[in-house]
Amino acid sequence: MIVFRYLIREVFKAQIAVLFVLLAIFISQHFVRVLANASDGEFPASLVMTLLGLNLPYLAVLVLPLSLFLGILMAHGRMYAESEMVVLHGVGVSEWYITRVTLLLAVINMLFTGYLSVFVTPWAEEKQNQVLESAQSEAGLAAITQGRFQTSPNGRAVLFVERIDRDNQLDKVFVAQLPDPEDESGQSNIVMAKGGSVVEDSSGGQRLQLNDGVQYQGTPKKVDFQVVEFGGYQMQIKEQEVDERRRKLSALPIKDLMAIDGPEATAEFHWRLAIPLAIPLMTLIAVPMARVNVRQGKFAKMFPAILLYLGYFGLMIAGRKALEDGVVPAYLGMWWIHASALFLGILLLGKERPSGAKISGMFKRKKVAA
Repeated sequence: MIVFRYLIREVFKAQIAVLFVLLAIFISQHFVRVLANASDGEFPASLVMTLLGLNLPYLAVLVLPLSLFLGILMAHGRMYAESEMVVLHGVGVSEWYITRVTLLLAVINMLFTGYLSVFVTPWAEEKQNQVLESAQSEAGLAAITQGRFQTSPNGRAVLFVERIDRDNQLDKVFVAQLPDPEDESGQSNIVMAKGGSVVEDSSGGQRLQLNDGVQYQGTPKKVDFQVVEFGGYQMQIKEQEVDERRRKLSALPIKDLMAIDGPEATAEFHWRLAIPLAIPLMTLIAVPMARVNVRQGKFAKMFPAILLYLGYFGLMIAGRKALEDGVVPAYLGMWWIHASALFLGILLLGKERPSGAKISGMFKRKKVAA
């Protein structure tokens, strides 16, 4: 029991350390991407943290298997490099026992990752769609940022507001309005106003109400511009209620997904199961790959082990694409990829066992005799 707890604790500590580092990297990259979208006016800046939080389940699904894989390599590699494994093997603790103990931690990770992949991640993506829909339907003043040029929600004008006061009134507004597609003359409008506000009509559309300004109307590359001073001016910046965003299969609950026929739904179903199932299979590969001697150092086999992991993950991506394209039959799914990983793991584990050494010796003798 002491050895059991020690093995679990060492791998778990290494996994947690790797997990925090990987999550920090992935979250930072995603935060920059979300922040860039917010700065482009696609949604209000107040939603940045909400969208980042809703993406955490998906990031966790990607990071958890890799964190356990690297945690096993680091923990077991250190124990081999410091001769702890030699002592454990000397007192009767076999590598198969160490593998079974590590598999217990892998199964716990598999169940947790499976729950995230099958249930939580689709819910979070659907919630993200709803948040973005709500932001778009309420876009208007919330999407206008003072002191920078922005495209209007309907994409037909460029706005610049020098200041927005506490009463949500706009001060010193510049608008470059693109030609109306239905207008054959193709005239553009440039409007400068002292103030304005955003108003919403009964249909859900939104208009920019400007006060005390000047409108310059004309065709580019021509000098016959019309200059009109106005006391009030309105322009539509958003059409009526936005349509519901097209739902991806990845945002559907598992019951709805299983009710859909077609290669794309089949590929999505197998993908949700593939990453959790890969955790115990990669554990079977990580345990023998962590074997190093004192002279090699604990990171001696880290690079080839990571190449194996990337190869496995790349095969899953390719298998998903093959399922979507109908190249691989639905009944085969991604099981052939998992079967290959299982065979490789058993092969690596069996090399150091008496039966594996005996089989390996038989092949060597046949080669010498030949």
